[in-house]
Parts: sequence; structure tokens; C-alpha cells
Amino acid sequence: MGFPSRQHDHARHCLEPDREHDPRKAPPRLQECGQRHRISNRLIAAALALAGSSVAAGDLRVATYNTELQRKGPGLLLRDILRGEDDQVAATLRVIAEVDADILVLQGFDYDLTGAALSAYVKALAEAGAHYPHQFAGRPNTGMATGLDMDGNGKLGEPRDAQGYGQFSGQGGMAILSRYPIMTGEVQDFSSLLWRDVPDALLPITDNGPFPSEEVQAIQRLSTTAHWVVPVDVPDTGRVSLMTFHASPPVFDGPEDRNGRRNHDEIMFWQHYLAGAFGPAPGEAFILLGDFNQDRRGGEGLKAAIATILDDPRLQDPRPASRGSEIVSGDALDTVDWDDPVPGNLRVDYVLPSVDWRVTGAGVVWPDPATPMGLVAAQASRHRLVWVDLAR
Repeated sequence: MGFPSRQHDHARHCLEPDREHDPRKAPPRLQECGQRHRISNRLIAAALALAGSSVAAGDLRVATYNTELQRKGPGLLLRDILRGEDDQVAATLRVIAEVDADILVLQGFDYDLTGAALSAYVKALAEAGAHYPHQFAGRPNTGMATGLDMDGNGKLGEPRDAQGYGQFSGQGGMAILSRYPIMTGEVQDFSSLLWRDVPDALLPITDNGPFPSEEVQAIQRLSTTAHWVVPVDVPDTGRVSLMTFHASPPVFDGPEDRNGRRNHDEIMFWQHYLAGAFGPAPGEAFILLGDFNQDRRGGEGLKAAIATILDDPRLQDPRPASRGSEIVSGDALDTVDWDDPVPGNLRVDYVLPSVDWRVTGAGVVWPDPATPMGLVAAQASRHRLVWVDLAR
């Protein structure tokens, strides 16, 4: 499916070659900067003319989008947004404004203590026609210094030695944008939960004992980025609970499979949460969404957790699809355009409503790559925005 139309804005910055949150380098066609990779206003206008159908009145549109807007240093994302000249920032604005979701969860967005970058981005979205008066962002584990050798390579102070991979505190964080009030006083933030405190945790162990050390496992948090349960007060519906996270990629490790095990347990956290392991869980009107960094059908990693989530009778999988993915890989369900042949395109971004919702529409913003709209989506991120329309 293409853009599920509602509104409109511009086009990109070189993709960073070191993308720990998503285990691939950018496709060669996006690694270069320059005028030939910029999208003209004329092409964008043509893209908008091809937009698809809008959300039905009374439905709730919920979306997840790994923007890959993380930068290599603090303050750089804010700079790029304020200058208004960055192609990638402009393209993500265009994608988001076109989808016009009521609630949007972002990944790959740098966190800063004052929320300056998020505020600037929200202002830019409003100028593009997408208004989000309510936002939430908490400090993620990415880049949070530990002082320990967290990956066991004998070195200290590297990005992999943080609680979650990051070149600085807050790199590649998460944020929630909403048209409706966010009940911030009732947010549950499980980002500080220790990995070892998760039921049946698959902590890495080698012949030498806990990997990389007992000292590390005593302070290692489960969340690579964050695990949040965020309630939103939606008119005529009431409390809607967003259960969201951005899991570790199940690669960039050794035979101990540290990242693969962590990815598994980050996904399995939601099974434990719904079972009441961490206190009362919502029984209705909830949505599990985010970047799971896992595909039950392919790619690396342990598949039990993602299979369990997708088969959970409390959840439903709308199986959003796109024409662009079908053209590129033959699989309409993929949500990310990674390098071929390994890992190739996969489905790693999900919106999974509880079974009491009625799904009225779903899609992935991945138009035909040969169209102007396809250029906009590719310019924005290797990930494609995933949306689902819901009714009660």
C-alpha cells in the first residue's frame, strides 16, 4: 500500500554507516549525498497526488516509525531540524504528514534532557500539516555509561559498553506523538529493569561463567532502548494503553549470542507483562507496537519469542502490507529495506492491537520504488512507517 493520505513537506542527509540499532549499512544508493539524491518540489507534488485513501471518521490511526534520525553527536539532530535544509529530516516529515496518524511512536530519534529536538520536530510537523500537541519521551538506555566492559572485548568506554548501544547518552531514543492527551502521570517505564530479573531470562553463559562477567550481569538492564506502557486518553474510547519498545538487533555479538538472547527476552517481556509479572496489566484497548528487530520468517535470532507474541490470543496481527515491498522482494509484509542478500528485507516493525479492537485498515508506507512517492519513503529511512486503523 502507498501513503494512506491525509496531508503533506521535503527530502535527505547521508545515512550513518554505523547503525547498531539496525544491523545493516545503508544501501549504496543512499550512502552518498549530493544534488542527484535530492527530491525536487515538483516530484514531491506528484507524489502527493498519488496518495491513497484517508482514515474513516471515528477510527483511530496508530503508527510506528523508525526514522533513523539518530546522529553521531548530541545536538546534531536539533541543528539539522532547525536549519530546515536536511534532506532526511524533510523526507520523514513528509511521510509522517501524509499518513497523519492520531498516535505515532518514533524510534531512532535522539533524546535530549530538555526535549529541544523533539519540540523542534513537532513544530516542523505542524508546519507540514501534522499537529501533535501531546508528546512523551523518556531517557533511553542507549548511550547510558556503565564504566564496565559490557561486551567483553577488553575495552572500556565504547558505544557497546553503554546499557544500550550509543555513542552518547540518548542516541537513537524513542518518542510518542499524539493528538490526544497522554496520561503522563500513569506511564509505566520498565527501562531500568535488570535483565536478570526477567522470568526465565536467557542470560549469556560460557564455559567461563556469566558473560561477560558476573559484575556486568548484576547491572545489565533488559532494555536496549526502553520498554514503556503509555496510556492515552482518546475521545469516545477512553484509556488506550500503548506498549512500546525498540529491541536490540540479534547480531553484532559472538558465540555467546548476547544480543540474540537479549532481543528474545526484550520481546518476551511483553508476555510476562501481560501475565501480571510486573503488576496489573491492561485487559482491553491496548496496542503493542515498535521496532522488534525480529522476523519470525527469516533473518538471525531466536524465533520463539516473536512467534509467541504473534500467536498470542490476546493480540491480533493485521499483517500490514505494501506494493513496494512486494515489488522489491516478492514479500508484501516486509517493513525494512536492508542490504541484499544478507540480511535482506525483513518484517521487523509491528502494530499489534488487542483482540477487542476492530481493524478497519492497515498498511506499510512502501510505494513502488520507481514512483516519486517511493523516492520520498526511501530518502527518509530504510524502515517504512507501519500504520493500523482501529475502531471499537
